[in-house]
Amino acid sequence: MKDYASQQRNPGKHVVGLGLVVLLHILVFWAINSGLAKKFVKVIKGPVEAQLIEDAKPDIPPPPPPPPPKSAPPPPAYVPPVDVPTTATAGVNAIASVSATPAPPAPVAPPPPVVAVRTAPIINAAASCQKPEYPSASRRNEEEGTVQLRFLIGPEGNVLESQVEKSSGFTRLDEAARTALSRCQFKPGTLNGKPEQSWASMKYTWRLE
Repeated sequence: MKDYASQQRNPGKHVVGLGLVVLLHILVFWAINSGLAKKFVKVIKGPVEAQLIEDAKPDIPPPPPPPPPKSAPPPPAYVPPVDVPTTATAGVNAIASVSATPAPPAPVAPPPPVVAVRTAPIINAAASCQKPEYPSASRRNEEEGTVQLRFLIGPEGNVLESQVEKSSGFTRLDEAARTALSRCQFKPGTLNGKPEQSWASMKYTWRLE
């Protein structure tokens, strides 16, 4: 205890402590003048400001803007009034429009159809034509009947071909009639007034007198 008290009363230590205090004051004064203290204050003040921001109330987002007003429908298009023509004017316009339209050409009538005019060949009465002679055998046997013959007449009226279309029932009578009548002269058939080759039918009846 004595040593501690003696140490506390040592004037050398007091001088050293006093010098340290004075030196500390000098450093503080220099720091104030040089601006170092302001930087120190800012460094210390930073956390305090951060703490204040954290404690602040959260930002409330602003309300959404109101919807844009609906556009009004466009006004109806202006239609100029149409002048209705009077009855007299309308009639004049109608007549003028009809008159201005050319009339369609009249249809051409088709040509009349060509009608073919034919005439059948016939025996020429003015020319000599021998009557068929009754076969003697047929006469003795009393053969009678009607034969139908078919002749092809040329443009000059002569017989080109002859056929028996329907027999009389007796060959002698058929051949006698065909041979005799094939020598006759005919008026040829015509087409539109011109002679042509054509067929003609003829019947001949055999009858005993």
